[in-house]
Amino acid sequence: MIQNKQILIDLAKMKMPYGKYKGRYLIDLPERYIVWYKNKGFPSGKIGKQLELVYEIQLNGLEDIVREVRRRY
Repeated sequence: MIQNKQILIDLAKMKMPYGKYKGRYLIDLPERYIVWYKNKGFPSGKIGKQLELVYEIQLNGLEDIVREVRRRY
């Protein structure tokens, strides 16, 4: 459970490291951009796993939970 909490905290604080949206929090990336990655294929590594998680969170309308985690931590 602690590991899952840390994954959420890390996601809440992570900013896009490159590209058009460099510097923007992953959770705040436009949905169309995340869907584009879903269709193209997420990058490998931690950033890819985080973008995939953002896709699932946005799909279920849970972005505000991640924003609240960012505010608290």
